[in-house]
Amino acid sequence: MSSLVQSVDWLAIAPPTITAVVGLVVLVADLFVGDARKALLGWVSVAGLAASALMLLPLVDGDRATFCLTGDANACSYTADRFTLVIQFLVLGGALLAALLSVTALKDANKGLPEGEYWFLLLSSAAGAALLPASRDLATLIVALEVASLPAFALVGIKHGDRKSSEAALKFFLSSVTATAVSLMGVSFVYATTGSLYLTEIADKIQHVDGQFHTLAQTGVVLTLIGFAFKTAAVPFHFWVPDTYVGAPLPIAAYLSVVGKAVGFSGLILVTFVAFPSYADVWGPALAVLAALTMTVGNVGALRQQSTRAYSAVRLLAWSSVGQAGYLLVPIASAAYSKDAEKAIGSTVAYALMYAVVNLGAFAVAALVARTSPLNRISDYRGLYAASPLSALFLGFFLLCLAGLPPGIIGLFAKVTVFSAAVDAGLGWLAVVMAVNVVIALFYYLQWTTLLFRAPEGETATHRIPAPLTAAIALTAVLGIALSGAPQLVLRFSDTGLF
Repeated sequence: MSSLVQSVDWLAIAPPTITAVVGLVVLVADLFVGDARKALLGWVSVAGLAASALMLLPLVDGDRATFCLTGDANACSYTADRFTLVIQFLVLGGALLAALLSVTALKDANKGLPEGEYWFLLLSSAAGAALLPASRDLATLIVALEVASLPAFALVGIKHGDRKSSEAALKFFLSSVTATAVSLMGVSFVYATTGSLYLTEIADKIQHVDGQFHTLAQTGVVLTLIGFAFKTAAVPFHFWVPDTYVGAPLPIAAYLSVVGKAVGFSGLILVTFVAFPSYADVWGPALAVLAALTMTVGNVGALRQQSTRAYSAVRLLAWSSVGQAGYLLVPIASAAYSKDAEKAIGSTVAYALMYAVVNLGAFAVAALVARTSPLNRISDYRGLYAASPLSALFLGFFLLCLAGLPPGIIGLFAKVTVFSAAVDAGLGWLAVVMAVNVVIALFYYLQWTTLLFRAPEGETATHRIPAPLTAAIALTAVLGIALSGAPQLVLRFSDTGLF
């Protein structure tokens, strides 16, 4: 008789585990550290996230799995394969940059934000986000999704006494709870028809469901996908994004725009390609329509932002992130029709890596401008080059990357990769919709970019850049420039090995 006792592969689970442990250490240390030394908590958190990211290096050599069914090595709850490592790198790297932005934001808040709680919530959310791409059963997947989401609600509403912050947290909470409820109902239907929660077993069993349960299985698949569509901010489940980004502390808006998307899209990829590949004829067309709607609504929303409106810069980045979510959906939808599904998924991962680097860079410069212009209007960026030449050049570069224009070669490369995935899959109409949206996006990205180099109105406000903010801007700029010099590295790095 085989033993039911398993040995845990601690190395495989190290990245999310270290992040969670450091979060608990910070929470407990907050009780004993005086107000004058609270800044140490931030640097401990930054070090913890850096250590978690470094623990990915020993896992590169080969796939590892743990918490498996006895006697079945293919049915595991946690798998550290190439797909997992790439998404964990994106998540932990994004969280690390958000943490660097947070160090400055908390110092500027002058005890207006509770530091111990802030760092605990950020690390907890990052731990859940790092766990999700490794999850290979529906229960772990949903738990990881909620561990990533629940602390984020509190982080959005952490500005005490701020009405915008409270309203943003409520909208985010209600939409996310609805998504979770829909996902759980879908998961329960899938479990009822297949008798398993493991993704690999579901993929096999769902093809042989009794005729009387076929409709129940289909409903389960659709509801599960709808739940993840909420998390990716796909239209029509996007309504919470602009107000949430405006109400949240700026580093948290940056965190949600990158890490939140990585969580949603990695979950969507796992559910569609590992659990429900036999239902590609159902989710393929649905995701294609969602992609077209999402990119169009997002770009039109960004185009309508008035430069003199309060928080218009953050709102533009919020609507832009909705549009970018549409581009990210294109290869996932295309993979349902493609002969090379792995290549299509690689296109989504490649685009996500590009988007993470340049979007975090744009938010970092926005955080810099917000220090002297708290309303963060687009018009506040006029003449930024005169006040801070390097910051203006870097923001211009990030915006051109998002637009897909030289010298932002990495942005152009990522867009071409996504576009070719749609064409190769025979989704010509979706490629046309994407091309139209890229042209729409060019207008508002270029409009903002040209504003940076215009003559300033009145006296120029000098932008003193603290060291953590300097590090965040420099890191994203160096990565963006390096990847623009060798964009093929992104595609090589994004080879998921998921199939």
